[in-house]
Amino acid sequence: MALRWSGQLSLTRRILAVNIFALALLAGGFFYLDSYRSRVVDERLQRSLSELQLLGTALESTPDAQHDGLINAFASKNDGRIRQYSADGRLETDSFKLAPPRYVLRDPASEDWQRHVARFLDKVVDRIVFAPRTPYFTEPAIDRADAWPELVAARSSGQGQAMNRYAPDRTPMVSAAVVMRNGEALLATENARDITRVVRAERLRLGFVLATALLGSTLLSLFLARTIVLPLRRLARAAVRVRLGRAREVTVPRLPDRRDEIGLLARALSDMSHALRKRIDATDAFAADVSHELKNPIASLRSALDGLSTIDRPDLRAQLLAIAKDDVRRLDRLVTDIAEASRVDAQLSRTRFEPVDLGKMIEELILARETRGIERDVRIAFARPRVDVAVVMGEEQRLARVLENLLDNAISFSPDGGLVQIVATVANDEVLVSVEDEGPGVPLSERETVFRRFHSVRPEGEQFGKHSGLGLAIARSIVDGHQGRISIGDRDDAQQGASFIVHLPMAQAADPGMASE
Repeated sequence: MALRWSGQLSLTRRILAVNIFALALLAGGFFYLDSYRSRVVDERLQRSLSELQLLGTALESTPDAQHDGLINAFASKNDGRIRQYSADGRLETDSFKLAPPRYVLRDPASEDWQRHVARFLDKVVDRIVFAPRTPYFTEPAIDRADAWPELVAARSSGQGQAMNRYAPDRTPMVSAAVVMRNGEALLATENARDITRVVRAERLRLGFVLATALLGSTLLSLFLARTIVLPLRRLARAAVRVRLGRAREVTVPRLPDRRDEIGLLARALSDMSHALRKRIDATDAFAADVSHELKNPIASLRSALDGLSTIDRPDLRAQLLAIAKDDVRRLDRLVTDIAEASRVDAQLSRTRFEPVDLGKMIEELILARETRGIERDVRIAFARPRVDVAVVMGEEQRLARVLENLLDNAISFSPDGGLVQIVATVANDEVLVSVEDEGPGVPLSERETVFRRFHSVRPEGEQFGKHSGLGLAIARSIVDGHQGRISIGDRDDAQQGASFIVHLPMAQAADPGMASE
């Protein structure tokens, strides 16, 4: 499911999202600040309540005449305000009347804009962290014990109570209330601005760190997206141009300066596009060659058939009929070879290779050919290697087709009574099969072109159209499909003739299928 929804987003957005998600975890520090502030406020409330209870105990054990001095000393030490109420709720003592006030509630309207910004940020952070709403502190119009909710709660529960409220400038107002044994009550209030200063300072530091990290992460994300997304877009546009095929040559960027996976992908796509273009060109050329090669026998056959309908002489009709039969055989041979050439690559890609003993295969091919009879008394000599020596991994019928084509070629170029020699050897983890004849040989300029489709250099005196010109092309395709190669050279004994050499990888013991042999 994650891949399903993320696949709908571009790489740039996904990179930014991942990095910003990591920053969101860092932003969780605001939650820590809120919990830190809560802990500090709770500790201050607990401390204020404990100190007020100590003051109540001290007042209960001292004469009434000393109460004002004790209350004033306590208020001056804690920078707070202490009020004492009688049992009926009247205000008896106020430390702010005994000495100058220890704190002054500030009017937000009289403060500078920085304070307004700070309070606005306080509200924003409280909203983000879902902080509970804190009531504001207000002095009652008539200062009595029942005007203070903490004193009311302390009288009803019999235990000390503490509360936190906001001053008008959103600084904490910590208050504590206790009821003494004689029914009198004490109320302590304190404007804890130091808590707000500490929290705001920590928040400012965290904000600077978060802003710096956000800027750096965004720039790095954009840089990373640029180095990944832009090359991929270039490759995608090139791939679209290749698919549309509107340009004869489409250059896929190879990105040679990149040594990462994108560079490997770019070079692979470039090589693939070149191979695809080469394959398309070969297919187009093959189609053109097929059309050209089929036109000649079809035109000859048409002429012969047209002549049969207009000529009455039996000898001429027999001659035209022979020409028509020969053209039909030629067409059949062409269609068979064309079909073979067109499906070699596809069939080899789906075929499961098995161990093939080339020595045994050549021996069987020669025996079958000698049984049928070899034209013009051409002889074939084969020095068979030891059993299970010349073994390759391949498709037996295709490899047999290679050897048959090479034998056909060697026999057709051999003189009457000539000798065709076949040698199968092993060298450097390769099986080498050479087919030598005593014909005129292949000129250096033709040793590559003879493997082209429909290209044929035929011996003198051979009847036109007897060969399709596809035999050597099919042989090379099959050998290439077996990860081998085929080449043409001169005979080793320096005599006249050609030597076709097939190189195929020798089968190894670890190859699939060898264990069953």
